[in-house]
Amino acid sequence: MDTQQEYLDKMAEMVVEMEDEDIADVCQEYIDKGFDPKKGIFDGLIRGMTEANKLYDEEEYFITDVLLCSDAMYAGLNVLEKYVEISDEDILGVAVIGVVEGDTHDIGKNLVKLMMETAGFKMIDLGRDVKLQNFIDAAVENNADLICMSTLMTTTMENMGKVIEMLKEQGLRDRFKVMIGGGPISQGFADKIGADSYTENAVEAVKAAKKLIGKDN
Repeated sequence: MDTQQEYLDKMAEMVVEMEDEDIADVCQEYIDKGFDPKKGIFDGLIRGMTEANKLYDEEEYFITDVLLCSDAMYAGLNVLEKYVEISDEDILGVAVIGVVEGDTHDIGKNLVKLMMETAGFKMIDLGRDVKLQNFIDAAVENNADLICMSTLMTTTMENMGKVIEMLKEQGLRDRFKVMIGGGPISQGFADKIGADSYTENAVEAVKAAKKLIGKDN
């Protein structure tokens, strides 16, 4: 490979093909040739991740495939991000994300986090089995725009509504947009508890997040 475009195409291809072992070497070669690291991130790695998510959206890839693609993307990011600083101007918004208390299933949450990060959101990941007040405390502490909650269990669904009620009680409901998702969640449930958005998958979650904060142009 000689040209910058050849490297960008190769990075994107390696993400889609889940080649997490060799992508770091390709990214280092790219840097050693004096090419722009930020362009490598956005026009190489993220372009590949976008393609992977398109395949997921078209049901050609499963969640597990997308997570393997993300491993490749992060392997490349570990190299390129050392050579570039993302300024505050590049950040679309700040989102707190986590799996609600009582649930430890986090594959879906991780996928949404990844997609939102690649779209330009700063993600505050609280992990899984998150105490309800922690969502609020983290949102306040990080001056977040969004609170994103997920669960795969019907037994913990109501905890999402409890967080919204707690926001109201603490006079904070108008300060944050609340997004929810997960296997048992529906638009009807979102309407019932007063969430601002429900989405079925990570691709839709990104679109919804941008719309909620007015960055969907």
